[in-house]
Amino acid sequence: MAFFSKVIGKLKQGLERTREALVSGATGLKSLLLGRKLDEQLIRELEHALIQGDVGVEATTRLIAGIKADFAAGKMSRGEDVLEYMKRELKAMWPPQDRTLRQAPPGTRPTVVLVTGINGAGKTTSIAKLCQMLRSQNKTVLLAACDTFRAGAVRQLEIWSERLGVEVVKGQQGGDPAAVAFDACKAAISRGVDYLIIDTAGRLQTQDPLMRQLAKIRGVIAKQIPGAPHETLLVLDATTGQNAIRQAIEFSKSLSADAGAGGVGVTGIFLAKLDGTAKGGIVVAIRSQTNIPVKFIGVGETPEDVEPFDPEAFVEALFES
Repeated sequence: MAFFSKVIGKLKQGLERTREALVSGATGLKSLLLGRKLDEQLIRELEHALIQGDVGVEATTRLIAGIKADFAAGKMSRGEDVLEYMKRELKAMWPPQDRTLRQAPPGTRPTVVLVTGINGAGKTTSIAKLCQMLRSQNKTVLLAACDTFRAGAVRQLEIWSERLGVEVVKGQQGGDPAAVAFDACKAAISRGVDYLIIDTAGRLQTQDPLMRQLAKIRGVIAKQIPGAPHETLLVLDATTGQNAIRQAIEFSKSLSADAGAGGVGVTGIFLAKLDGTAKGGIVVAIRSQTNIPVKFIGVGETPEDVEPFDPEAFVEALFES
């Protein structure tokens, strides 16, 4: 219970802007609902508030349909009833699902984590947070700097690696990212590290040459380490709201179509910059519109500010005063 309370506290701090906008602020759900009698007008206002809060059309439609049904059946008559209903329904939206990092088969290593996303999503910082989390679990980590296109990308990764005490395999500026991935796999195997995390160049899901380059990287990894990459994490910027949904859908399609490059498509989402946005409702929209589990959320600027995503803790932190 103490651990759960600690998690709630950290999440509550990270979700402050979202909670203020969506739930507890002057225009939030509590101001809208508390002390009011439920009627059709209030339900319409609620629907508008949820969509404005980036909960998404699909999730909003589902929630409103349930409220209307209970209201018509006489099971719900007050705004307070709606708040309790929403907390309960939001928690129920996430079925039991593995939200931990996928692992290499027992007795083998390394576990390979491929990280992708668009430029500016917070990919490198998210990798640093993932490294910190694994290091805190006494795991050994090796980084691969496969973003050979963006000036300064390798140095940015090196700065984080120096702070966190992990090594980086790198190549030449403008060189072949797949060659860096090849060298990193060899190094990870020879050193017996627990995790190999591969940073890739930021790309839009519509950039075919770069998506093909990503497929090439995955193919090289799969040849060196059968079954790898074990996890393909897509970093999304929570501040972009509904654009993040489109990225998740399109990246998943592109990578899933790449059947010959070593496995399935996107296996998890790292939702970055959740502390810097009022659009945290995007977590609900992601669940409604994709089957990709949100596995980690960034709730601050330091490497320690990462949390494994827990739906119950998320909803409690969102609605807590």
